[in-house]
Amino acid sequence: VQLQASGGGMVQAGDSLRLSCAASGHTFRSSLVAWFRQAPGKEREFVGAINGSGVRKYYADSVVGRFTISRDNVKNAAYLQMNGLKSEDTAVYYCAANGRWGARHPDGFAYWGQGTQVTVSS
Repeated sequence: VQLQASGGGMVQAGDSLRLSCAASGHTFRSSLVAWFRQAPGKEREFVGAINGSGVRKYYADSVVGRFTISRDNVKNAAYLQMNGLKSEDTAVYYCAANGRWGARHPDGFAYWGQGTQVTVSS
């Protein structure tokens, strides 16, 4: 599976942004897809994940109620809708695939896309 994240940008606090993760490879549709983020000087942090069918999801506590993950298996894509952005959401965001359900550590995912920068100004 090859992944490519896009959609990052510079926004103000309270704004919304939607990230996309385009995938190639026939196993994408059955793969758990996750979003991670990494702020300067910090470790890569789990944001949320969605199962292959798109029915089941789980999130980091810091984004519950603000971020929503979805996917479109026809388009081989996953999305991260981010609402109510805060300055602490500033980071490089990555999509990852092929983890086991419940995984929250980066080591649990085999495939990674390049990151997309999200900058939130207060």
